[in-house]
Amino acid sequence: MPSLDEKLEPIFDEVCRRNAGEPEFLQAVREVLESLGRVVAKHPEYANHALIERICEPERQIIFRVPWTDDQGQVHINRGFRVQFNSALGPYKGGIRFHPSVNLGIIKFLGFEQIFKNALTGLPIGGGKGGSDFSPRGRSDSEVMRFCQSYMTELSRHIGDKTDVPAGDIGVGGREIGYMFGQYKRLANRYEAGVLTGKGLSFGGSRARTEATGYGNTYFVQSMLATKNDNFDGKRVVVSGSGNVAIYTIEKVESLGGTVVACSDSGGYVLDAKGIDLTLLKKIKESRRERISEYARLRGDHVDYIAGGSIWEVPCDVAMPSATQNELSGKDAKMLIENGVIAVGEGANMPCTPEATRLFKEADVLFGPGKAANAGGVATSALEMQQNASRDSWSFEQTEMRLASIMRNIHDSCAATAEEYGAPGDYVLGANIAGFVRVADAMSFLGVI
Repeated sequence: MPSLDEKLEPIFDEVCRRNAGEPEFLQAVREVLESLGRVVAKHPEYANHALIERICEPERQIIFRVPWTDDQGQVHINRGFRVQFNSALGPYKGGIRFHPSVNLGIIKFLGFEQIFKNALTGLPIGGGKGGSDFSPRGRSDSEVMRFCQSYMTELSRHIGDKTDVPAGDIGVGGREIGYMFGQYKRLANRYEAGVLTGKGLSFGGSRARTEATGYGNTYFVQSMLATKNDNFDGKRVVVSGSGNVAIYTIEKVESLGGTVVACSDSGGYVLDAKGIDLTLLKKIKESRRERISEYARLRGDHVDYIAGGSIWEVPCDVAMPSATQNELSGKDAKMLIENGVIAVGEGANMPCTPEATRLFKEADVLFGPGKAANAGGVATSALEMQQNASRDSWSFEQTEMRLASIMRNIHDSCAATAEEYGAPGDYVLGANIAGFVRVADAMSFLGVI
């Protein structure tokens, strides 16, 4: 593990002391601090007024009880969270995750990453995140609706289009956003369309929002490849996951000439040498909400389903981890490198472990960190906020054009910052420093608050 600058070591020690038992959050903080040694050496003023310490401490942490009733009349209790991390650049902005793994440390890690991701977009949005340890899997629409209504009953006290604007994340799609928006509208007694993003098109949603994270990650990797005079054409690609991010990563990669040969879910992965049939995958995952094993059954004998296996065993030119945090280990990274991977784009939040990230960088693999590569989702959410504020609705083409421009700008900003600080090609360092500087400058102007 890289050492920290001597000015930053005591800051991290104090963060560890105050946040014991939250490994994902501490991992995210350390990764950023590892990049900031060069910044405080060049600009020592950033070490003044406990600025870095304040960035590492959420402005507000909200934990609440979420009671709900299932279809048999049994009452269940889940725990709800919203961490409003930093509002120096604008209202808190970040998704809501419904998954059994959710706890305060997970939400803090996601919210901390969101600060810098949102800053990189260049749009006026701060960083936050929320969620619950509830799982919508296997629940009826009525059960999901009752849970969402209960969750929003408490959350509604803390959000607003100028305060905090949640969106979707793992386990929270258009269905869940619709139920939560309906409950918010009922409680607030007003049509505040900008309070949630990821809404349906019929009630204030943005075209291309569903596709944005996957498309954006693909645009970022495309920009990285272009620095080597290369592109997706003819590339063999592996995309982990089979949810929203993975599906639209596959769609955009295939439109750019790549062939996605494998995708996965928590049960295992499918290997389709002819290329993933996107129509079938959408039918299974978006319409039927079935397991990825069903894809193999319906697709034909040429498709293999490997239960419980690692998708990173599959040789590829480009790897795009798009499932969840820390899914790609150092062992997986070694396997990918041995099999000739040339680029990795993080579609999920922090899907590569620190060891995996280090190995990719040492092997000169183009590596797009999540806070930069998957910023397309929140960028398009901010565009949805713009449309809601102006009572407007843009075409798919107009929105995608803005998304592509934002992702190119993020790539170029990361690349230029890495160059400026003596680490050309290090997109991790470039993303961390570029995002930090924008937030830190704003905080300096706002005073000690």
